[in-house]
Amino acid sequence: MDKIALTAGTLYVIVLLRAGGTFAVGRLAAAGARRSRFADRISSARFQRVERAIQRWGAPVVAVSFLTVGFQTAANFLAGSMRMPLPRYLPALFVGGAAWALLYATVGLGALEVLGRLFTDRPALGAAVVAALALGLCGLTVHRRRRAARPTDETAAGES
Repeated sequence: MDKIALTAGTLYVIVLLRAGGTFAVGRLAAAGARRSRFADRISSARFQRVERAIQRWGAPVVAVSFLTVGFQTAANFLAGSMRMPLPRYLPALFVGGAAWALLYATVGLGALEVLGRLFTDRPALGAAVVAALALGLCGLTVHRRRRAARPTDETAAGES
């Protein structure tokens, strides 16, 4: 149990620094954009409505984003760039970060322990499992790249 607590505590500090830093970068980017040639677009009524909605309702999205893969950085950056108030952002960061740290500490350590035991008890099976996982990841990557490179029906129709 001490190993899980130490891992969760370490991961919690890491996620607070990383997500908080992403929020700060978003806040700085927004401040720079407000002083740039984009200031007219950012000050439009439509943009202001979106910004107010994110400021008010974005905290639950930020908290839940920690349970997703690949969305949490975007959610934290957007929260910063849309100037979400710190009293709304920080509780979402603390709750979502804690959920992320506990999930990765328990499931991550469990998976590593299972793999360690597998390699200790049956090294050939352990190597086969790792190879299968690596091949699966490679196959998924190739599939996604091919799908992204395929022209859509609209693009193909426009070229005819």
